[in-house]
Amino acid sequence: MRVGGVKKVSKDDAKGPEHFFLIDGSGFIFRAYYGIKADLTRPDGIRVNAVYGFTRMLMKMLEDTDADHIAVIFDKARKTFRNDIYPDYKANRDAPPEDLIPQFDLVHAATKALNVASVDMDDFEADDLIATYTRQARELGAEVTIVSSDKDLMQLVGDGVHMLDAMKDKVIGPDEVREKFGVGPEKVIEVQALAGDSSDNVPGVSGIGVKTAALLINEYGDLETLLARAEEIKQPKRRQSLIDEADAARLSKRLVTLRDDVPVETPLESFAVKPVSAETLLPFLVEQDFNSMLAAAEARFGVTSSGEASDPGDRVAQAGAAEGEGGSGPVYELVRTTGALMSWIAEATAAGVVAVDTETTSLDAMQADLVGVSLSVEAGRACYVPLGHKAPAAQGALDLGGEGEAVPGAGEAPEQIPLKKALKLLKPMLEDPAVLKIGQNIKYDMQVLARHGLAIAPVDDTMLLSYVLDGGLHGHGMDELARDFLGHETIKYADVIGTGKAKVTFDQVPVEKALDYAAEDAEVTGRLHGLFKPRLAAEHMVTVYETLERPLIHILQGMERLGIRVDGRELKRLSDDFGARLADLETEIHSLVGHEFNIGSPKQLGDVLFDELGLPGGKKGKTGAYGTGADVLEALVDHGHNLPARVLDWRQLAKLKSTYSDALMEQINPETGRVHTSYSQAGVSTGRLASSNPNLQNIPVRTEEGRKIRRAFVADEGMKLLSADYSQIELRLLAHVAGIEALKEAFRDGQDIHAMTASIVFGVPIDDMDPMVRRKAKAINFGIIYGISPFGLARQLGIGNSEAGEYIDAYFEKYPGIRDYMERTKEQARNRGFVETLYGRKCHIRSINDKNPNIRSLAERAAINAPIQGGAADIIKRAMIRLPDALCAAGLKARMLLQVHDELIFEVSAKELDATGDVVSGIMSGTARLDVPLVVDTGHGDNWDHAH
Repeated sequence: MRVGGVKKVSKDDAKGPEHFFLIDGSGFIFRAYYGIKADLTRPDGIRVNAVYGFTRMLMKMLEDTDADHIAVIFDKARKTFRNDIYPDYKANRDAPPEDLIPQFDLVHAATKALNVASVDMDDFEADDLIATYTRQARELGAEVTIVSSDKDLMQLVGDGVHMLDAMKDKVIGPDEVREKFGVGPEKVIEVQALAGDSSDNVPGVSGIGVKTAALLINEYGDLETLLARAEEIKQPKRRQSLIDEADAARLSKRLVTLRDDVPVETPLESFAVKPVSAETLLPFLVEQDFNSMLAAAEARFGVTSSGEASDPGDRVAQAGAAEGEGGSGPVYELVRTTGALMSWIAEATAAGVVAVDTETTSLDAMQADLVGVSLSVEAGRACYVPLGHKAPAAQGALDLGGEGEAVPGAGEAPEQIPLKKALKLLKPMLEDPAVLKIGQNIKYDMQVLARHGLAIAPVDDTMLLSYVLDGGLHGHGMDELARDFLGHETIKYADVIGTGKAKVTFDQVPVEKALDYAAEDAEVTGRLHGLFKPRLAAEHMVTVYETLERPLIHILQGMERLGIRVDGRELKRLSDDFGARLADLETEIHSLVGHEFNIGSPKQLGDVLFDELGLPGGKKGKTGAYGTGADVLEALVDHGHNLPARVLDWRQLAKLKSTYSDALMEQINPETGRVHTSYSQAGVSTGRLASSNPNLQNIPVRTEEGRKIRRAFVADEGMKLLSADYSQIELRLLAHVAGIEALKEAFRDGQDIHAMTASIVFGVPIDDMDPMVRRKAKAINFGIIYGISPFGLARQLGIGNSEAGEYIDAYFEKYPGIRDYMERTKEQARNRGFVETLYGRKCHIRSINDKNPNIRSLAERAAINAPIQGGAADIIKRAMIRLPDALCAAGLKARMLLQVHDELIFEVSAKELDATGDVVSGIMSGTARLDVPLVVDTGHGDNWDHAH
């Protein structure tokens, strides 16, 4: 939330205070400590990760807020007046971590260095001080923002008072409090008194949680009324608890009620925002060794920490070279001799773990040339082994010698170990089962090295560790992970290879310039691994990583390396056919309009449709051009207009030609005659795989033209393609997880599930059913999985919103368990921030509590679908992991080539089709234990379309 710059207040400001920011300092400290995972230490060895995170958050707060008064409120001692009331208050709290204790004083020093007021008091908690200052500020008519996510402070929210969760950039107002407690802010203490708080050792009433407490308070109004009328409670156990534990409830209310009458000694006026001073801030940043913050501050003040005028560029460069924050910077070694390389190999072998990265000339692992290898065995040290850098004279646009000067040694390749010799030395270590190889997207490096005869194993992947732990929360690229978890800005690829006309491939980069970039990749990867791997056990994600994602790396690498054969002649024929038909469509469209225009130009098309022809529904966007998306054109087609229909046909053919028939010909590997797609394991938060270069998962299969593209994917001579496809797996999972007996019974009996739904919802007999009615039922069945709305179903079926709403209502009436599942899943997402699949995969739903109803609705639909789609993804991954060994054990030579969501494609000897089909179906159908059978449909043929 960016409200604006800091409002500076002068002593003669006549208007008085307008906006107070009261920062929960203790909450900031602990969130910084646990949020900044990096092992940041000062030169004297004191850990400063919490200080760094606190300072960074407070600096950001000062930059982003419009407040005219700011104070950080701290806790002073663990014992307060509440311990006099109840000696066991917070008795079960652990002592702060040992490495955090020295950071408390440094956090106070950071606050002082930023010229921000701070307050703490004996005998009172920070929350009481915040409550008191909030009351005083409101009495002056000022708005108050409490910077915290602490639920205990939510009782203060109200008119002119809101909270800000700075980590999530989320404003907490009365609506958010009601979502949390089920009551408004004014009733929070009543609910807390009943529910208690295990973290603070507030007893509450046994057997009563927040939801039950909210129901009781909403019914009886307040705690005393409830206790007085406890005999009326129908549930015997609950009634007795309220009677027996009435005093505990009253005590709990005293404990959770914040004092707003603390005799504070620091007046509100002292919280006025003051300018940050270079004289106080810079020495503090130097002492903590916070290099990047120091660089930014020096640039802002225009002075260095020594008092001299600064060159911001020089200082930023120095900070960028340092190892994050703390420490004197990493040591990167350029390895040019076999002796030096053997030393690193010996060290990695002895350590039993090494971070590895490759530098290449292309993102296509099947065609990239290997340029160099990086290794890192410990944080702060790494090496780069150049293997394929070219002579300077071959570097074209790259300026190595400054202003047109000659480059010494031009024309000579840099000193480096011969490629074959280096790989021969590396091979034993990289293939040693006792040495763990760590990579960031290591599948790419494995693929590159496999083309040189190296089979890397075992491996860990920091990208996948991040994905398993935090899927849906953030990206998993190394630059983002380094910034967020290490506080480190990495060297960017474009800064090394250049941009525009000066851009070169990596083999043309001087080895000295390549060193820092390449070695940093391995060193940062190793540091990230040290942060992420321990979290697996702590966050109960070991099973997902160790049984699904990690073993799949090798499976996918093998599939990508195999690729699938594509008939280039068939593609050429299709491309020519599409081109001719596009020309015919162009002629037809131009004749309908009466003149030529660029059909591919949305602006020209919009002008033709809505200005020239005067068709209805034209709406201009911010650019002043009419919208001509598929939804707009389809709506015009529904009203009987021919031109939009022809344009849609033209667009479909144009996309098929450009994206597939033309592009696929360019992507046939000249060495193998096959296309080698790349699978991303970390691209979809639900666990689904994504395919790229080329994307083989989005080839349309419902149109004849799309099926023609699949016919170009063919088997090798003497082989067949075998397709194995899970039948309605997502509906089967829905029946299982939602516990829908009618659906489970139908699947067990092998019924036509769509016809059965049509019969139940529309009241029509299954025999001789109109195909259109079954199609509607099918749309509802699959739409429900994605949380479809009446509007969405109406568009899909071409009916009115009210009719679509009636269909959905009828569906839920017949299958009430599905609605219960949906509401239960949404509630879990709201409370925990994620939902889980059958196998424990966490799918985080970031916007589930967003104030914007449209954004929140999208998040709710994602939450409903994620356990189903994610469960299906996990099931087929489990099957993929088991199938190679199963086929090998059966003596079959079938090779798994492709995965397309619920379908697997194999290349099989014609003689082994039946046996392979039996093994594949058996493994796939037996992969998961559900309340319904998993059915696998198989088919085979000379090409993919015929096999499907």
